[in-house]
Amino acid sequence: MLQLSLEKFKLETGSLVEKYQQERKMKMIPVQICKDEKITLSPGKHSQLIKEIIEEFASRFLAGSMLLYVGDTGNKWGFFDEKTFNKIGLSFDEHGKMPDVIFFNATKKWLILVEAVTSHGPVDSKRQLELDKLFDTSLKKIYVSAFPNKQTFTKYSQDIAWETEVWIADNATHMIHFNGDKFIG
Repeated sequence: MLQLSLEKFKLETGSLVEKYQQERKMKMIPVQICKDEKITLSPGKHSQLIKEIIEEFASRFLAGSMLLYVGDTGNKWGFFDEKTFNKIGLSFDEHGKMPDVIFFNATKKWLILVEAVTSHGPVDSKRQLELDKLFDTSLKKIYVSAFPNKQTFTKYSQDIAWETEVWIADNATHMIHFNGDKFIG
């Protein structure tokens, strides 16, 4: 009798686990990754910046590029286009230290590796070497450190590697290039 009462109660009210999971889903950050597809990321400043990288940065500066990977603090592989990675000859160890967001431009043969900088550092010289080793490819690698605002950029500006790019979300229509000869030389 007690078992029947317990089952009836659970059916009517649901379990605490279900209620907590529903609350978590409601707080997730929705991200439009392409015209017909959305993903959700764990709540927080880092995920909000990743959303802006995908929806704001890419639309302005990466025309013709496709999203290949999105890391998430809750689920490391928030989005992973394994088919395209295989097509361009790249495979990964799940324990590898992936950047936060990866785009691919087939026309220009670019692999765009983006670090979202909220509490961890930008693409510095050490990180650039790590990414070079992880992405052993003939594709041209473009390294981008993305910041939510100028204050965060200023905090990390002395660590940014040469031959990389910077994008600041609260000034989304501009980029900073750490490689002068590309434009002057």
